[in-house]
Amino acid sequence: MRLLPLTAAIALVVLPGSAAAAAGTSASVASGFTIADPRIKESSGLAASRIHPGVYWTHNDSDDGPYVYAVDSATGRTVARVTLSGVGTPRDVEAISLGPDGQLYVGDIGDNLNGSWDHVWIYRFPEPKQLADVTVKAEQFTVRYADGARNAEALMVHPVTGRVYIASKSEDKGGLYEGPESLSAAGTNVFRRVADLPWVTDGAFSPDGGRLTLRGYFFARTYPWKDGRPQGEGERVDAPWQGQAESVTYSADGSTLMFGSEGESSRVVAVPVKPAASDGSAAPAKPGATPAAGAPGPAGEQGGGSFTKGAAVLAVGTALVLGAKRLFRRKPRSS
Repeated sequence: MRLLPLTAAIALVVLPGSAAAAAGTSASVASGFTIADPRIKESSGLAASRIHPGVYWTHNDSDDGPYVYAVDSATGRTVARVTLSGVGTPRDVEAISLGPDGQLYVGDIGDNLNGSWDHVWIYRFPEPKQLADVTVKAEQFTVRYADGARNAEALMVHPVTGRVYIASKSEDKGGLYEGPESLSAAGTNVFRRVADLPWVTDGAFSPDGGRLTLRGYFFARTYPWKDGRPQGEGERVDAPWQGQAESVTYSADGSTLMFGSEGESSRVVAVPVKPAASDGSAAPAKPGATPAAGAPGPAGEQGGGSFTKGAAVLAVGTALVLGAKRLFRRKPRSS
């Protein structure tokens, strides 16, 4: 479904200054590409190929099937469609990430009824060496959260350790969940909350594993990554305004962040990565300090997912967007 006109209208009413600034920013950055394939109407995740320069993997949100698409950023055209076998019928695919093992991880982790499913799935398959329409047998992993079912749209595989992380999505306080050291197809993989987060629709690690970038409908921030956790308040990223902001990934060389959205002929916008802060602005917060809006905090503590001051307006806008998505989305299929 395409909600661009409605979400854009919400942003203009709720955040006129921020929307205008973001629009100006997107016009000044390096150009990205437009997804030309009419089959890709709800691009909900992005992952840069490591073996096919300039190619990005994406997928539709729901009601499409077990498909992953390779899009050439030079032309915007699909150069391969991978059909996954052995995984059943996907329910709500929301994210994709490439691991250090050369395999693509697809997150069937959405739950628009906010906890109606007691488990979700991750699918894994090797990145194809040849770009062509092909059917591959994928591994399927069952995932549960230690503190109960929840909705999520972001899945990130650390490019060094290979550990999988999921960021949940909540009006109040989302969380960053850490998977086991390695996934098991034989049993249930329990993900445990390790940090509080704001409203997140996608995230990505830098290729060297030293940064984690998270995006939502109205924000994007990059956090230093140390000891398996995001550190401090992070740095604001000049992300473009996109009506249905659903995806982010780093380019293969780590020099650029690529921001995508849902919708037919959706645009992927490239934003150059800023050098790492050297003035300590991204250092961990001092004990007792209140994290800024959008900053992650320790699991179970107030702050990381809490909005403060004028940022409460963002929460209102986000709630309106979520309401619109629920209104127009079909009822999810049962497992």
